Amino acid sequence: MVKFLVQRIIGMAVTMFFVSIMVFIIMELPPGDYAERWAFRKFSGTGAQITEADLDNIRANFGLDRPAPERYFKWISGIVLHGDFGEAFAFQTSVNNVIGQKIWLTLAILFSTLIVTYLVAIPVGIYAAIRRGSAEDYALTVFSYLGFALPNFLLALVLLYISITVFDSSVGGLFSPEYADAPWSTAKALDLLSHLIIPSIILAWSATAFQLQTVRATMLDELNNLSVTAARARGVPEWKLLLKYPARLAINPVVSTMSFDANRIFSELPIVALVLGLPELGELLLKSYLDLDMFVAGAILLILTFMIVFMNFLSDIFLAILDPRVKLIEG
Repeated sequence: MVKFLVQRIIGMAVTMFFVSIMVFIIMELPPGDYAERWAFRKFSGTGAQITEADLDNIRANFGLDRPAPERYFKWISGIVLHGDFGEAFAFQTSVNNVIGQKIWLTLAILFSTLIVTYLVAIPVGIYAAIRRGSAEDYALTVFSYLGFALPNFLLALVLLYISITVFDSSVGGLFSPEYADAPWSTAKALDLLSHLIIPSIILAWSATAFQLQTVRATMLDELNNLSVTAARARGVPEWKLLLKYPARLAINPVVSTMSFDANRIFSELPIVALVLGLPELGELLLKSYLDLDMFVAGAILLILTFMIVFMNFLSDIFLAILDPRVKLIEG
């Protein structure tokens, strides 16, 4: 297991190295740089004439006059050695201060959504497979089709409308008004958890529908294996038989696609956040990229990509625990 973990950690490090290069290239792709944006905002409408020499001085002040490879190694070394993502030009502070709270709130939404997804999809998928052809199975199939067909933001709009018109409250935001600007405390943490329920359900809508059908299909396939028939012939109790053989193996496809679920959540989060007024990184990423505030955009892209790579790492570990054959094959 130790060898397996070391291989996966090295693989994750190598992957993130190449990802960092790709992120930096993406940051460099737009024409111009932040110096031009800064000069335009400062001198627009003043009638002042900005020369190329003036732009060069501005670039030197922001450190944008150095060659791209030099800027990349300074940027990535600051992240790896000091956890410093650089300077947020537009905010005149460090990137860490700009994205600090939003990144933790984004990760809270991610993990709460994954928890809701798996807590619903796995047991319900197993139950649907056991009750194949029943009214419950057909009802769950309809639920899955709705999850595939209806976009998450539509569900967010419906819940928002119901909460305002029926309950005279709002499901928007992640904090109650009295905790929005308050320092962190146990009460604020509990308030956050209560506000995470609705966004998690909305974002888990499509992922749960997909994973439910995955678990159901895999469970049905495993129920027909000879090992299950043999165990049943030996008199193994039905509940123990289901948990030890088909259910354990039916979870494998779900575990192996954790990183895909994380990617799906990150992709769907910005529009849901817009509807519910959630403080997350999507809007900041778009704004910083349009402003060519490259270190803010690069930090957000790098962190979100790292989370997907890390979820893939976790899925490998969970698979090795659930199915020891994985370690033998990889070793």
